[in-house]
Amino acid sequence: MAKISILGGGSWGIALAVLLNKNGHEITVWSVLENEIKMLQEMHEHKMLPGVKLSEDMIFTADDKEAVEGKDLLIMAVASAYTRQTAHRIGSLTAEGQKILNVAKGIEEHTLMTLSEIIEQEIPQADVAVMSGPSHAEEVGRGIPTSIVVGAKSKATAEYIQNLFMNEVFRVYISPDVLGIELGGSLKNVVALAAGIADGLGYGDNTKAALITRGITEIARLGTAMGGKFETFCGLTGIGDLIVTCASMHSRNRRAGILIGQGKSYEEAMAEVQMVVEGVYSAKAAMELAGKYEIQMPIIEQVNKVLFEGKNAAQAVKELMLRDKKEEITDIPWEK
Repeated sequence: MAKISILGGGSWGIALAVLLNKNGHEITVWSVLENEIKMLQEMHEHKMLPGVKLSEDMIFTADDKEAVEGKDLLIMAVASAYTRQTAHRIGSLTAEGQKILNVAKGIEEHTLMTLSEIIEQEIPQADVAVMSGPSHAEEVGRGIPTSIVVGAKSKATAEYIQNLFMNEVFRVYISPDVLGIELGGSLKNVVALAAGIADGLGYGDNTKAALITRGITEIARLGTAMGGKFETFCGLTGIGDLIVTCASMHSRNRRAGILIGQGKSYEEAMAEVQMVVEGVYSAKAAMELAGKYEIQMPIIEQVNKVLFEGKNAAQAVKELMLRDKKEEITDIPWEK
């Protein structure tokens, strides 16, 4: 049995708390929001995961020391915009070599750092790993079979986390490609906004399939230029996560995109979804990275224009369709 703290009382953190509790671990859930902790203590259920009951032996706290000290694993499950703030807050309490698993997805807008890079900067003494893949909280909390990938610099760390999570409904693969895992998990949210926008415009399956296929091409193009491995983008945190995020109504990014396609601003869409829409925060960072590495990302470029420049969504799709003619794959030779 391991002592594990989940930092962040949102739906994803709670779903993982339920999973790990069923695996026999001692679980503490921390949140900076005292009303959230009170809700969990009193109801033993999260309002975003109705019907998913929390065990009576779970500990819910807003106390930093209680959450961090003496724990075998800290799981960073706060929204990406709060990763640095939370890491800074617990930095002095974190022991040398203490393992931290980041399960949020995003890129910091101004620094263009991945979330694991932020945690390592704020808590240099920690042993940081990441987890990503097609894994909606609503399904993980209910025990629906799910597969994800854990990335770490050390194979021993990855295997340790793999052993904590693995069971008959939660399969864990491991990988040394931490950067690729994080980029796949972050950038797919921007493409999912595009897929939702297409749905909101009333387009069909053909359109969505094109967005998914060309979207993963853009993600892999940037990700490999930054040092990620191409195989990672063909796996769970690449095409796998992209498919589920673009296709499911559990996806907050897709739901927000639908509302934007119907004419709402991104602020109005996020207010209606009532959850953090990570793709909005990652969109600008993705565009800055594309410029930095001189990578063409036409889908992500149009998403930025719709989100932040007030561009008409239907016009954005039209421009994507009418771009210059291209070969789909450029390194296959022609016979004639």
